[in-house]
Amino acid sequence: MTLKTLLAAAAVSMLAGAAAAQSASDWRTVSPENLLVIDTAKGRVLVELEPRAAPNHVERIRTLTNRGFYDGLKFHRVIPNFMAQTGDPQGTGAGGSDLPDVKGEFAFRRGRDSGFAPVENSGPGLRGIMGSIPITTQPDAQMFVTADFKTTAQGLFCPGVAGMARAGSPDSANSQFFLMTGQNDMLNGGYTVFGRVLQGLDAVKALKAGSEAEDGKVADPDVMTKVQLASAMPEGQRPTARVAVPGSAPFNAAVEAARTARGAQFGICDVQPVVQITGG
Repeated sequence: MTLKTLLAAAAVSMLAGAAAAQSASDWRTVSPENLLVIDTAKGRVLVELEPRAAPNHVERIRTLTNRGFYDGLKFHRVIPNFMAQTGDPQGTGAGGSDLPDVKGEFAFRRGRDSGFAPVENSGPGLRGIMGSIPITTQPDAQMFVTADFKTTAQGLFCPGVAGMARAGSPDSANSQFFLMTGQNDMLNGGYTVFGRVLQGLDAVKALKAGSEAEDGKVADPDVMTKVQLASAMPEGQRPTARVAVPGSAPFNAAVEAARTARGAQFGICDVQPVVQITGG
């Protein structure tokens, strides 16, 4: 092989390596301790937990999951195009765990390192994606006038969002949670967002629905047959989730596709996480 050929081959190799590195930077792998695996008769649901938005609620979900608390619990309240609620050992919506209630985490502080990508301008704030959850927040420029160099953010209840159920008190969340199948802005700022469905939203939508007259109460409900964190599963059996980084090429392409499809009706809730799932 001539020197010229060797140099050309080296150049191609370097270019390929650079392209691969750039492509790899478009994706992040969800930490196994933040990947909630919910098995149902309708299929498997993978939820990414977001401790930056709701650290105490995420810790509660982890604790109860590791106890096996959620195994076999019913989706006792299911309202089509709204949400599916579960996590009550009584199966009525009135029960909880033996742990104390958790104070509401309806807003949080976001730093410049949060990886937030704006999707739409909603007046005084921005709406976009942080991790996999939709949020509304002030621009980064606002951070320069705050003592902690952060700004306020709040999760939004779009399809796929995981939220904590509660009673009348804002600080009464305990074990029950719900998975959104539609958009409901009335929940924004009053309920805690703790994660987002990455895979299996179709399974959530297929759960047995309840009676409209009884506010979604299900007579013969589906159950969560097994709930576990990926970190507690054998490595050969656990799923791995890769999510496109907000602002990356695959993320931006998905946003533009949704924007084109929805036209003037486009909004933040039209943006779903771009995900690659392997294993499991």
